[in-house]
Amino acid sequence: MTAAFVADINVTLDCEATVDSLGACQGVSKIGNRFFLYGDREVGVIREFKLQGDSLAYINKEYKLTQNGQDVIGHPTGIAYNGKGPVFMGNSIRLNKEGTSWKAVIYNINWQGLLKTGTLDGNLINTIEDDACIQGTRPEYVKYKGKWYVATADYGNKGNEVRLYDPEKLAACKKTSEPGVLYKRFSCSPWVQNLHWVANKGVLILVQNQIEGRKWRFTYVDLQKSVDSGTMQVIKQIDLNNRADELEGFTFIDSNRGIAVTSSRKNNVNYTSTNW
Repeated sequence: MTAAFVADINVTLDCEATVDSLGACQGVSKIGNRFFLYGDREVGVIREFKLQGDSLAYINKEYKLTQNGQDVIGHPTGIAYNGKGPVFMGNSIRLNKEGTSWKAVIYNINWQGLLKTGTLDGNLINTIEDDACIQGTRPEYVKYKGKWYVATADYGNKGNEVRLYDPEKLAACKKTSEPGVLYKRFSCSPWVQNLHWVANKGVLILVQNQIEGRKWRFTYVDLQKSVDSGTMQVIKQIDLNNRADELEGFTFIDSNRGIAVTSSRKNNVNYTSTNW
């Protein structure tokens, strides 16, 4: 599907709220009619919410990203779920205390098992080193020419790109550099924190910072044209300059209303309106 004409996109921030017990919130995913917010508390954690009126309500379900009591996905950076293929979660592992060196890892997980038991015990299917990346991983399912792929992107300011991985090969490999895992790639702008796929428009939203760790940016990209050309084809870039904190993730509630999350301790859940 090629993108519809959506160059006249407008995003407004409607209201702000604070959700606790996530540590620094790292992202949000809508799966079915539930919303899953994830963060880096004392261990990586996911909390489940439902929409109640115009805001999220916690339903007292928490999932710890641990195995045998040990933190596994300590810095979760994305949930790739499409209801059909394998479920993947990303993780960024700090390799030095300065935070200048990171290792990117993707986990193939039993999602239903995680929801049932509340931990990764018995639900961690495969651990994959994302060594095809430049800096970081943030998996999200996208559809390109009728086939599902797992898209991911880098966080940094040099050589950034969006990569499309074959989900079946990704599920079984040990490293993303193995033959056949990486399908296509295209260059993109810096500081991508997360990706959000808008299927009915063929649009991939790059959820970004304007500078490292600060300020909000949403870049709307035509996925098919970007993959075909090898560089991102921007439909619209939107900077929200009334917020200086670290935008981490975004998902739509419906075709217009959305939820943007940040790593801040206060006002970390924000409700938006998008006019296409």
